Amino acid sequence: MPKGSEELTNARREEIINACASLYKTMSFREITIKDIGKETSFTRTSIYNYFQTKEEIFLALLQREYELWNEKLRQIRSEHKVMSRLEFAGALAHSLEERKNLLKLMSMNHYDMEENCRIERLVEFKAVYGQSLTEVRNCLDQFFTEMTVQDKQDFIFSFFPFMFGIYPYTVVTEKQREAMVQAKVNYVYMSIYEITFAEVKKLLGA
Repeated sequence: MPKGSEELTNARREEIINACASLYKTMSFREITIKDIGKETSFTRTSIYNYFQTKEEIFLALLQREYELWNEKLRQIRSEHKVMSRLEFAGALAHSLEERKNLLKLMSMNHYDMEENCRIERLVEFKAVYGQSLTEVRNCLDQFFTEMTVQDKQDFIFSFFPFMFGIYPYTVVTEKQREAMVQAKVNYVYMSIYEITFAEVKKLLGA
């Protein structure tokens, strides 16, 4: 870690993550290199290695930040509502993911390869934030659905979180993918992030 204040270190880490996020809007994970990310920062490319050793670590930090932002939204839902019906909660949860399109896009990547190429300390930091997401969803269930059993809540979480990994590829398609479906004569019904999430949460809650 480079010498300097904690504020400077955090600011440079955020600048690197922001640069990666900016490139990810128009480029794929495979296309983006540390050199590309370095060009988007205000310091030298080699300085990036003082903060992240691999491209995968940068992407993992970006994914961690997306989970942190989602966690904030889940806490906001609980603070703004003492009670919610099952349909109201399904809508709120669906909207929370609709706002986090980048989270869903990153989740659709191959996590095994990304995590394998990260240092253990970076992976532990990420897993802690991911674990907080599990807790925040459970906190919502605890607050709004007191009639649910411990097993009910566990079943919800173990069904909903794996479902999240497929939201992006099922709702965001390129014109090439759409044309391929047409030529393959696959009668596929396209849904938005909100629609597909709302439908799944309703089903899981029995609403």
